[in-house]
Amino acid sequence: MLYLAIYLARDEVDGLEMNILLLEPYFTGSHKAWAEGYARYSSHNIEILSLPGQFWKWRMHGGAVSLAKKFLAQQSNPDLLLATDMLDLTTFLALTRERTAEIPAAMYFHENQISYPWSQNDRDILQKRDKHYGYINFCSVLAADSVFFNSAYHREAFLFELPRLLKHFPDYRGLDNVKKIEKKSQVLHVGIDFEQLAKLKPEKESLMARKKSQPPLIFWNHRWEYDKNPADFFYALFTLAEQGLEFEVAILGENFSQFPQDFEKARDKLGERIVQFGYVESFAEYAAWLYRSDILPVTSKHDFFGISVVEAVFCGCYPFLPKRLSYPEIFPYETCRNNYYNGVEEMTKKIAEAIRKIDATRQQNLSSYVNKFAWKSLSPLYDREMEKVRLGIALG
Repeated sequence: MLYLAIYLARDEVDGLEMNILLLEPYFTGSHKAWAEGYARYSSHNIEILSLPGQFWKWRMHGGAVSLAKKFLAQQSNPDLLLATDMLDLTTFLALTRERTAEIPAAMYFHENQISYPWSQNDRDILQKRDKHYGYINFCSVLAADSVFFNSAYHREAFLFELPRLLKHFPDYRGLDNVKKIEKKSQVLHVGIDFEQLAKLKPEKESLMARKKSQPPLIFWNHRWEYDKNPADFFYALFTLAEQGLEFEVAILGENFSQFPQDFEKARDKLGERIVQFGYVESFAEYAAWLYRSDILPVTSKHDFFGISVVEAVFCGCYPFLPKRLSYPEIFPYETCRNNYYNGVEEMTKKIAEAIRKIDATRQQNLSSYVNKFAWKSLSPLYDREMEKVRLGIALG
């Protein structure tokens, strides 16, 4: 009888349109692109309830209160709640229980504050008050019915560091919850809107003609923050310049009021080699730089997935990657051995070789490894997983 009930429940849910309320307190950058991408490609009705993407620490504390108020003020009747890691899900559910008590909730982790490498200069680190952000994540995954991580590396890192966080506390640590969280968590890679990038691709002949007329272009498209390790990136470029190699540099990515001094130092030292310095507002302009660039040295100390890397590779950039974080998951080491390096010195040598043989470098294309992350491919998988969350509650 149980098998029959499961079959009937699954048959009842499959193929039906669901109303999903996507809760995003930090609606900017990759969080915004992911939410809008899923809403665009899903077969379900997805409503995004969001707050501006700023003051991330305050969003983790107060975002749930503000979103709960917005939710209660409207008439939406969702079948499923889908929250990101920036939401204190426990507070949101507590404040909306009159309407959400019977609605299943899933969480999607773009990043987490337990295994994230905090800057030692952060005020919360200096005042030893950083643990509570990770504890918000912990309580949220306890309250969620299902938890999704954007990479296997991310899931493993979270589950590895979680016991260490809990052991920080004096008693009633709840270590038995780690296994419970592990059982209800899985990997759901980030979807990327490659269609938008493909529409902006220049004609092959004009693109190749432009590239042949320019020096090799080295590209940076990460945030201007310490965890992306700009020091190693610029060390390699300074070394290449001292060797007399001809190249140009485009430095994009979001920059904030207090970014590492490496960028100002690089602007002074690399001078006219820098053909772009700073964030570009237009997606079309960003895509143009992606297609124009040749070499992507990745030096990050932290990446739970690596959207900027995947976008660049899709557009033809040739990457050099550290053999760690999420990269071996995306670009298998067995077949992409030449793209990996150990240490900044080896990376610098590989970039130098790529510059000297730039015509051959420009013929290399690793886009076959990233095509699977297109929303067209992933959205049906997302939809099925969300349906399973709803089904699991119905059978619970």
